[in-house]
Parts: sequence; structure tokens; C-alpha cells
Amino acid sequence: MSPAGYSESRMFCLFSLVSLLLIPVICSKGWEVNYSSTTKCALKGSTITLLGSYKHPNHLTVTEIFWTVNPYKGKSINLMNHTDYIDRVQYFQNKENRMFFLKLSNVTHTDEGMYCLRIVTGVGDQNYLGYPGPELKVTDLRVEIPAEIIEGASPVLFCKTTCYLSDKTNFTWYKNGKRLSDSIVSDQLLLSSVSRDDTGNYSCAPRDQKHLSSPAVTLSVRYPPKSVSVSISPSGEIVEGDSVTLSCSSDSNPPALIFRWFKENQSSSVGSGQSLIISSFNSSHSGRYSCEAQNQHGSQRSDSVSVAVEESRSSLIGVSGGISAAVVLMAVILMVFIGLLIRRKRATPSEEQNPRGSAHSKTPGAPEDTYMTLDPKSRSSEYDTLDNMKRSSENTDDPEAQDPTYYNSDK
Repeated sequence: MSPAGYSESRMFCLFSLVSLLLIPVICSKGWEVNYSSTTKCALKGSTITLLGSYKHPNHLTVTEIFWTVNPYKGKSINLMNHTDYIDRVQYFQNKENRMFFLKLSNVTHTDEGMYCLRIVTGVGDQNYLGYPGPELKVTDLRVEIPAEIIEGASPVLFCKTTCYLSDKTNFTWYKNGKRLSDSIVSDQLLLSSVSRDDTGNYSCAPRDQKHLSSPAVTLSVRYPPKSVSVSISPSGEIVEGDSVTLSCSSDSNPPALIFRWFKENQSSSVGSGQSLIISSFNSSHSGRYSCEAQNQHGSQRSDSVSVAVEESRSSLIGVSGGISAAVVLMAVILMVFIGLLIRRKRATPSEEQNPRGSAHSKTPGAPEDTYMTLDPKSRSSEYDTLDNMKRSSENTDDPEAQDPTYYNSDK
């Protein structure tokens, strides 16, 4: 194609395009409706405002103007009379600037659609529909987090919508219902070097509109076992033959599923499982025990605990009884020894120097003579017993031969 032909072709296309753009103006000469936006994104539960400005032919008088939704096939229902919008719609008009506002509260997903201005005059079919109007989209807020967060990582949380709200929309972040730093206004939240303390329920909302908050999403930080410890049952003294259970506990996410048991001075493990049961405990089982808990992110071993057997109650009773018998025997021997000492001290020097049978060994008026001079008929049996004991002692010169008689009398 020659340069001249190419130039003529371009001019024809440009003329055709201008003609197409002028068609709506020609067809709607004197009528004009402009909207503040072609699309509108609103949060579920929020209140929105739509603005439309209009012009009409000077020879016509506007008798009614209203907003309608999805005006298909010539049907335009005033939102004020629409059953789904009653008590949620308000109109505001600035007649001087020919501006007409729609205020719609508590929007829901069923409110999505195209909203247009309908202008009615009192002349036949001289009415006008400002079509197409702005398209309303309703969205929910939701928080998105990484599928897995490991301790020490720095994940980013996103406050998501299904449509674009506005460049001016600022966000507030909440953890367990409490507002985080006021300096965070972005739809993204960075958690630097997370730990298990960052575990919680996170949500977001437009700034200062907590009632439009997203559903809370649980952030779970995964970490290896921590605070591993051992408990002993029974917790009191352990008697030989008792059944003893050692239990291992830990703080980890996900929970530890692998447990190993170790005994001091033994190189290999002595058992596995969260509990170690020793059915019949004896002295060979005594020692210090520890456990190791493990999940897919690591492991940790507990401090060791001492487990020792006490002497059985029967052994303690036997030892106690033997000691008591020995004490009693020693007490008896001591009493006999003291009795001998006391009896020897009772013997007088005159009895050891003079013959027991001589007449000079007795003095008139001695107690024995008094007892012996009593009338035999008036004496009691006690005096006869004393007299027999006296005569028996006088008929022997062996001091040791007198001991059994004295000991038996005490009995």
C-alpha cells in the first residue's frame, strides 16, 4: 500500500471512531449523568455512599429522581420501595449542583449489582436512566497465614479482600482481640523471628472499625520439645516390691511422640514410651533416671531424678524387735547386778568377824530376840517365815549360798 493510501485509511478509521462516540450524545441530547466511580468495593456490614450528577433538557421539569438496582428490561424499582432495602436507604440531593446521593447501610452480598439514577419528567416518555452505573461488590475480610510457621522464622500475615477497597484504607491488626501497635496500618503484618509466645488468634479490620473485623485465624508456631520433666508414681517412699511408674512430659508443637528413657551410668536407653513402668522395684533398680522427648523439629532431655528403694516394713519391724529384746535383756542383767550390790551392802562388819553360832554375837533386846520371845500362839505366819529365814542363814558360812533365798523372796 502506498503512503497516500495508508494515510487515507487512517483518516477513515479515526472518523468512524469519532462518529461512534458521538452516537450516545446525539441520542441523549440534553441528558447527562455522571458517577463518582464506575465500581465500588464495600465491606460486608459497612455503609456506602454513591454519588451521581445529572443534567436534563431545559424544557423539561424533573418530577422524580431515585436510585435503582439492576434496571433490566425497562424495569426500574425505586430502592425506597424495594423490600430488600427498606430502612437501609437514604437519599440526599443538592439541587443547585444537581447532585444526588445514595447512602446504603449494612450492605450484604445480596446487595451486589449495578446502581443507576432514574430521572422522571411529567412529559410522556421523556424519562432518563443513567445506564451503566457503578458496579457494587461486597467483600469479607480474611487473614491469610503461611501453612507452617517454625520458631525463628519471620512470616508475613495478609489481610485479604475479594475486591480492592481503596488506597486510603488503613488497617488495624489484633491478637486475641487486643489491638497491636498503632504504627501498623498496612494490610500486611510482619512477625519477626517468631517464638511460641506469638501463638494466638489474629484478625484485621479497617482502622477504628473493629466491628468489621475479619474472622480470627489461629497462628500456631511449631517448636521442638521444651521444659521436659519426669514425675514419679507413687510420689512417696518406694518399698521393695512396689510397682513404680515414671512419666515424661514436655511442651512442644506438635506434641512429642518419641520418648526414650536413660539411667545414669548406662550408655544405652533402658526403655521407650511416655511412661516407664517397673513392676517389682528392688535395690538393683535404684538410680537416677531421665527421659528424652522428640518431635520432627528437635529433641530435649530432662534433668535426672533419683529413684531409690526403702527397707521393707517387715525388715524394719524385725530390726526394731531385736533391738527392743536386747535392751530388755540388758535391763534385767543390770537389775540383778544392782540387787547383788545392794544385798552385800546390807551385811554388817560384826557378822563377818564373829562366829554366827556364838552367844556373844547376839545382844539383848535385838529385834530378832524380840520376835523370838513373842508368844508362839500370838505370832502371825509372817513372823514364822522370818524366823525360818534367820535360822537358815545361821546354818551356813557361805555368803553365796544366801543369794537365791534373797532373790526368791523379792519375787
